[in-house]
Amino acid sequence: MNPDLERLHPYPFEKLKLLFKDLPASDKSPIALSIGEPKHASPDFVQQVLRDNSALLSRYPTTAGITELSDAIATWLKRRFHLNSVDASSQVLPVNGTREALFAFTQAVIDRQRQPLVLMPNPFYQIYEGATLLAGGEPMYLPCTDDTGLQPDFDAVSEDTWIRTQLLFICTPGNPTGATLTKAQLKALIQLADKYDFVIASDECYSEIYRDKPPAGLLQACAELGRDDYRRCVVFHSLSKRSNLPGLRSGFVAGDSEILKGFLRYRTYHGCAMPIHHQLASIAAWNDESHVEKNRALYREKFDAVLDILGGPLKVSAPAAGFYLWPKTPISDEEFARRLQAEQNVTVLPGRYLSRTVNGKNPGKNRVRMALVAPLEECVEGAKRIKALLDTL
Repeated sequence: MNPDLERLHPYPFEKLKLLFKDLPASDKSPIALSIGEPKHASPDFVQQVLRDNSALLSRYPTTAGITELSDAIATWLKRRFHLNSVDASSQVLPVNGTREALFAFTQAVIDRQRQPLVLMPNPFYQIYEGATLLAGGEPMYLPCTDDTGLQPDFDAVSEDTWIRTQLLFICTPGNPTGATLTKAQLKALIQLADKYDFVIASDECYSEIYRDKPPAGLLQACAELGRDDYRRCVVFHSLSKRSNLPGLRSGFVAGDSEILKGFLRYRTYHGCAMPIHHQLASIAAWNDESHVEKNRALYREKFDAVLDILGGPLKVSAPAAGFYLWPKTPISDEEFARRLQAEQNVTVLPGRYLSRTVNGKNPGKNRVRMALVAPLEECVEGAKRIKALLDTL
């Protein structure tokens, strides 16, 4: 077996299962606020495309996908991020969801013979770490705290660290913080990538779920710098959150054509190709914005309702984007999650499970992640039960 498998940490939900293993069954209905799986209805018109084209299951899809899909993605990117140009044939690559793509991309980019260092936010999406470890890299965790605006303080990274860096993961909007990076911050990172020759992988999967202002994107920052080649920069986007299509497993990677050329070669051997009827359904989704606007409205309504209940007793505020709350807890995050599960049958994820302890500090400690993905009534009921627990503390 690959010895690097032993370097992997237990996934957060494995830890959560152990935390709850001895709790008795509850007589209250369960409310899950722990998993970031969208629960809004998938668009009817996308489902119809799938039904109309199911006969295409008889054909092998190509790794690069059909031209029409790459064209639709390139058009969406230009419209959404005000880009001057996107070459659909060389700067866009459809993928089977960004979880798979983030993992595979790391394997393709990392040169394990050069003591690779991979920087990532802390807390973080666990795929960044797992992909790094299995690629033979060394993760370096950049704390995201209130003092740093819940995004990393890149100015605090030493020059020696930048010199060793091969890959920088950024997540904007952040999971679980919801914090975003500004165009100025993104431009500064691009300049650092140029200076120290590393790749920036920007996970922007939550970019279309925002409260007021559309978050900036890495390619947008490139375009404003006059870098239409997107050198050293790649972005990851998905239909899972934007269009409530997590089961479609459809997303894309876009950016530097030279990097994507090597990544396509890797994926050809990796055996990842999106089914053709999924590609056609994806085209329909990327070409429509009305369902995305309705989706955002649903999340705004839930945030307003839940924060109206929890905003006083809990240290929490609406994020800039995404569908998570990242509140501080009045007791240990593990104890809070355990008591909430035992007494109210509401599941949340302890923040420390999404973070790593560095120099004795864990930025997720005494925080929990709450995913407002359930219907409005269920989120409101969950908030009321959380308040009931808070009233006893």
